[in-house]
Amino acid sequence: MDLQLKKLAHFSGRPGPLLLIIMDGVGLGREDETNAVFMARTPVLDELLRSRFFTRLKAHGTAVGLPTDEDMGNSEVGHNAIGAGRVFAQGAKLVDGSIASGKIFTTGIWQELVGRGKSGKTLHFIGLLSDGNVHSNIRQLFALLENCVEEGVRRVRLHILLDGRDVGARTALTYIQQTEELLTRLNQEQGCDFRIASGGGRMVTTMDRYNADWTVVKRGWDAHVLGRARGFSSAAEAVESMYAEDAEATDQYLPAFVIVDAAGKPVGTIQDGDGVVNFNFRGDRAIEISRAFDERDFNAFNRERSPDVLYAGMMEYDGDLHIPHKYLVSPPEIDRVLSEYLCAAGVTSFALSETQKYGHVTYFWNGNRSGYIDEKLEKFVEIPSDRIQFDKAPKMKAVEIAEQAGALLRSGRFRFGRVNFANGDMVGHTGIMEAAIEAVETVDECVGVLLQLVRELRGIAVVTADHGNADEMFTVKKGVKSVKTAHTLNPVPFVIVDPEYAGEYELAGLANQGLSNIAATLFNLLGYEAPADYDQSLIRIKA
Repeated sequence: MDLQLKKLAHFSGRPGPLLLIIMDGVGLGREDETNAVFMARTPVLDELLRSRFFTRLKAHGTAVGLPTDEDMGNSEVGHNAIGAGRVFAQGAKLVDGSIASGKIFTTGIWQELVGRGKSGKTLHFIGLLSDGNVHSNIRQLFALLENCVEEGVRRVRLHILLDGRDVGARTALTYIQQTEELLTRLNQEQGCDFRIASGGGRMVTTMDRYNADWTVVKRGWDAHVLGRARGFSSAAEAVESMYAEDAEATDQYLPAFVIVDAAGKPVGTIQDGDGVVNFNFRGDRAIEISRAFDERDFNAFNRERSPDVLYAGMMEYDGDLHIPHKYLVSPPEIDRVLSEYLCAAGVTSFALSETQKYGHVTYFWNGNRSGYIDEKLEKFVEIPSDRIQFDKAPKMKAVEIAEQAGALLRSGRFRFGRVNFANGDMVGHTGIMEAAIEAVETVDECVGVLLQLVRELRGIAVVTADHGNADEMFTVKKGVKSVKTAHTLNPVPFVIVDPEYAGEYELAGLANQGLSNIAATLFNLLGYEAPADYDQSLIRIKA
């Protein structure tokens, strides 16, 4: 594999470092009261948006490898696109294609799973129940269930994780109703025994990421495997009861629950010999529960009982660590990422964020691969996130990230650095406008500190975002205000800050520019030509 970079003839970069700043979840939305980015006091961002080197980038839909332009972007596909410099078909699109072609149902692992269901064992499905198309899609689950019937599986149990984050804050009952209607039809027409068995809000049950809080996974294990949580006669009853008990409760934080029969016995615990499918296609929040099922020497929490099951993910969630061991659809093969080229050229770099986005500037940036490409040239720094609802501490770890980035830059060891400020995304997901405003203001202040340091070091900074979120906190339809916790379809800013600019380049003015155009731009700003098959640079070097 040829990873050799050619130097530009007419631009060699600056004496100082190149710093990429990703303001996670800070998009460019309507300039009104729905937009926390607009409502916040952001003198630094305001000045950046007046820069000669400001432009807008697409960060959703087909521009980042998703099926349609109605699909919101997310941090995973966004960092894939930035780090790889090209657009690869992503999780949702890959799974949709595999289902449409029927390929997924011909795989050996699927046949082995349904074989267990046909032999009298139970087939379990665990995943996020919504059509957000970020972690999962309810339509994909329904396709799997329909095939189970065709294959002769008679007993299925669903363990549903409530969204309220990539979709409306209180939409769980809509998805539960759709699911129950399908299950009722299959049971009545085909004589099946398909039921919802357990569930809980995604932020407190099962879907932890980056080892931030294993108690989240334990709650899921207790509910799905052991049948240990608050009992209800149906999932709808569980959600309706929790809504009634807390008028401000949102789906993503609803406690774990189990469905019980008239005698109070759980209807669907996971037992020896059963099959288990995690129908999430996105990796970050599926890795930990997969480890709990796959690892014999697992010790992150006391499982109490570890049933001997056949476990499979919708996809392989970590290609380096091979988590899980078995999966239904192969992930995109992302090769020759920007960092591989930089390491081959001997360019030193660092990646920095707090826990919530640490994997994005490392794992996803490097094409869904864990670990260093060249540990002698790279440094990854994780600042532990607080274990708290992010609206309670909207500053998160932004100040600490800025301080650590400053120390790394001042060390003189690194030619390139990338940092991610998670605030706009993580606080945006809470739907709390006041907290989101404070989050955006904090990031703005921290970006200002870093830009000043880059100036002092005679370097260049690039400021952008991976998708929108805080730029649309609520919608108003027919006079009714609805909190919006999902990502947006808005473009994101892209700005080059080059204090020593002397006319060496100009914006290229591309017709359909998106996140994947950033990598080639970074190569140019470091003084290199981009690889020929990378998406075009956002700048044009002048002769």
